[in-house]
Amino acid sequence: MPRTPLAIHAVIPSKAARLLAAPAPRLLAGGLGASLALLSMLGCGPALRAQAGDAPAATSAAPTTAAVTSTREIVLELGKRQISLVEGTRVIGRWPVAIGDPRTPTPTGRFSVQNKVVNPIYQSTSSGKVNGKVGPQAPLGDRWIGFKQSGLNQYGIHGTPDAWAWTVTSRAAVSNGCVRMLTPHVRQLFDQVDVGTPVIVKP
Repeated sequence: MPRTPLAIHAVIPSKAARLLAAPAPRLLAGGLGASLALLSMLGCGPALRAQAGDAPAATSAAPTTAAVTSTREIVLELGKRQISLVEGTRVIGRWPVAIGDPRTPTPTGRFSVQNKVVNPIYQSTSSGKVNGKVGPQAPLGDRWIGFKQSGLNQYGIHGTPDAWAWTVTSRAAVSNGCVRMLTPHVRQLFDQVDVGTPVIVKP
C-alpha cells in the first residue's frame, strides 16, 4: 500500500489557533491569537512557532499549575487500528485510525497529551516551504494532539483531509508515525481531553 505524502514537517499555529504547548504546559491567557516561541522539531510532529507580529507567549501566558484530575485516558490499539477515550471502565468514544508505516512506526508506551493545536499550518522542515492552508482540508486537518517528543521528533494525533480519508477508513499503516483520524472524530477527541491526559499506545 503506498504511503501518502505526509513527510517531515512542521506546524505553525494560525492566528486563529488556540494553542496549549509543552514541555511546560501552558494555557495561553490570550486565547485565540496567542502564540509560542519557536520549538524546532523534525519527524512526524510539528514545530510550534509564533507568527510574526504575535505577542510573545511569556508576556501573555500563565503557567498551568493544577494537575489533571480527570480519570480519562486515550487508548490507542495499533493492532486493531483503533483509538478509544475511556474513563474508568466506561468507553466514551471509539474511532478508527491510520497509524505509522512499519518503517516509521507509531511509538508504543505510556505518554500524555503534551500540546493541542487548532488549525495547524504545515511546514516542511527540510525545505522550509509552508502550506498556508488551514481547516479540515489542510494536510494535518484542523486539530493536532501531540503526545510524544523524543529529541527533535514529535508524534501526534491529527485530522485528515478528505483526499486521505481512505487511509483512516481502511485502517492503513501508512504515516510517518502519527495517528490520523477523520475530522469529526478528532474534533470529538480534542474537545474531551486536556494537556496531561494519559495516552496509552498498545501494540
